Amino acid sequence: MHGKFALRTSTLLILAAIAGLARGEDAVVADAVVVTAPRMAEPLTVVLDPKVPQQPVPANDGASFLKNVPGFNVIRKGGTDGDPVLRGLAGSRLNILLDGADFHGGCGMRMDPPTAYVFPETFDKVTVIKGPQTVLHGNGNSAGVVLFERDSKKLTAPGGSVDASLMAGAWGRLDAVLAGNYAGEKAYIHAVASHAESGDYKDGDGNRVHSAYERESLSGAVGWTPDKDTRLELSAVGSRAEAAYADRMMDGVKFDREAYGIKFEKANLSPLVQKIAAQANYNYIDHVMDNYSLRSNANCGSGSDNKCSVNNPDRETQSAKLSADLAVGDATLLTLGASWQANEHSVRKLANVAKAVADGYEGQTRVLDMDTDSRGLYGELRHELAAGRRLIAGLRVDDWSADRYYTTMMPTVSHHARADETLKSGFVRYEQDLAAGTAYIGIGHSQRPMDYWEASTYSGLLDTRALAPEKNTQIDAGLVWQGKAVSGSLSLFYSRIDDYILTYAGAVASPRFPGQCGSMNGSFNCVGNVDATRWGGEADLAWRFAPAWTLRGTLAWVHADNDSHDVPLAQTPPLEGRLGLDYTAGAWTFGGVLRMVAEQDRVDVGYGNIVGQDYGETDGFVTLALNMAYRPSRSLQLTAGVDNLFDETYAEHLARDNSFEIGPSTRVNEPGRFVWAKLNYRFD
Repeated sequence: MHGKFALRTSTLLILAAIAGLARGEDAVVADAVVVTAPRMAEPLTVVLDPKVPQQPVPANDGASFLKNVPGFNVIRKGGTDGDPVLRGLAGSRLNILLDGADFHGGCGMRMDPPTAYVFPETFDKVTVIKGPQTVLHGNGNSAGVVLFERDSKKLTAPGGSVDASLMAGAWGRLDAVLAGNYAGEKAYIHAVASHAESGDYKDGDGNRVHSAYERESLSGAVGWTPDKDTRLELSAVGSRAEAAYADRMMDGVKFDREAYGIKFEKANLSPLVQKIAAQANYNYIDHVMDNYSLRSNANCGSGSDNKCSVNNPDRETQSAKLSADLAVGDATLLTLGASWQANEHSVRKLANVAKAVADGYEGQTRVLDMDTDSRGLYGELRHELAAGRRLIAGLRVDDWSADRYYTTMMPTVSHHARADETLKSGFVRYEQDLAAGTAYIGIGHSQRPMDYWEASTYSGLLDTRALAPEKNTQIDAGLVWQGKAVSGSLSLFYSRIDDYILTYAGAVASPRFPGQCGSMNGSFNCVGNVDATRWGGEADLAWRFAPAWTLRGTLAWVHADNDSHDVPLAQTPPLEGRLGLDYTAGAWTFGGVLRMVAEQDRVDVGYGNIVGQDYGETDGFVTLALNMAYRPSRSLQLTAGVDNLFDETYAEHLARDNSFEIGPSTRVNEPGRFVWAKLNYRFD
């Protein structure tokens, strides 16, 4: 019933908005004070301000922040560090860049996707580009690209500013951010500190979920601007965290990150060379997980069975890129670039030992288990065909190599294997401006090699060359509308993925991938290539039907098939719609959002990807959230709200199993009723 209700309500929303458009009302659609339904700003692009309060309140990481964008879902593990999923694609199919730098987490079980190291408010802008419709930000963006960016241009005006925010909520939730900027005539400095913590949350039935966490970060940048066309910037960031996980038998007791970067930009060099840009980055992640520090373990400790386990992986990422914007004609801008990235992943671990031995893990020898190297060349062109008509296209080629070192008993390396691939990507898109919007259609192709987690699923893969690179060919089409009373967008896609990398986990080996399974403790993990077909889309609308009232809504749907085995493609999200209503009266704003998720009966039990597997069908659900905001001045804003007002007990369809608290093949429940309040202050 819930799923059918969601579909009917979302359809009525679209019809109502179209009716409002036909009436041609004069009001201008206002931006939301508390963001509940982000809108597409231009073809395939959603731009968000991470400093604006959101509802549901994000778990102060990048994945939960993205969850409000139509088409996104999150794989829940605990209270933080979930895996973002766009249109049913996750992991390395979705490129995540922080200030232009691409890196990956250290955990072999994906406790720390790149978004785990993101505190959204410390950035100025978040940009989502859906589909393989750009080549500027690396290869393999089958799902799309997410850019967390800091705007250094705003630091060039002389003067200073301070931004601060404080949020408190149920279950001991506390977030704090303090940022300061100062700019002189030819230099600037920027610094930001963040802290976040929460205890275990409770689901709608009042059951405590193993999910407490604590995170903090400190970052800064100094820049030199000798003239208005030149900028040289040095930056650094450090963060640390710990997090409890309900979906596995170990917790993350250490997430330490340090990163350094240098950027250089020079604009207006000549009529041909509009801008050159270069940057280099270094990123290091040191991660520790164990089965006793953040949870009760009767088998670990003095007088016990000494079943203490600890893993300490790390990852070092070095990268560099260079690009130039060339005005090759009055109507043509060509961006040419080159990029390089190298990764080294190592690990040390102890299993089923005494606690004193486990605590001495740092005395163990680190073993390099995989390193990768990638070099790319790319070009992206924007050509104005005529007034209001343009063509955007790009080509990219990457030379990728990986060395995998397999171990049977650490620190012994049992054997070594190597893989090399030449990866090709490209797209072309046509855009046509309309009276109050833009229509577009494009086709893109991307190729993605196996990543660390897929290569680790079965230790023989690189020997047998069993995994071919994924090849996604996708058509994207849609419409972006910005009217006086109504604004919105409709984006549709059709995708064919050859050699999609599918994983399996179960008590018996998968018959689909003979010879491509590994086993441990009676559980089998398998991986192989299949062909898949996917289609779907998203819609968003905002309708200001009266001076003080705005109706907002979104709809997202994906259909996916495993063509090789004639079954649904595992880990496909269900139909989802959101309906929001805002009322503004002077300095006050009141709002709410109804989230409606349909049932999902198209499953392939046991199969999935590196972030999760299908455990069975799921029922639909509906949740309601309410919020209010008071802004007495430009500098001060107070917001408050309640999420999951009716204390609904539910779990997302895309979810890992609650193997710690309940048992295998049981999803982690979402939080119950959550009350929160937030204060934002700016001084300049």
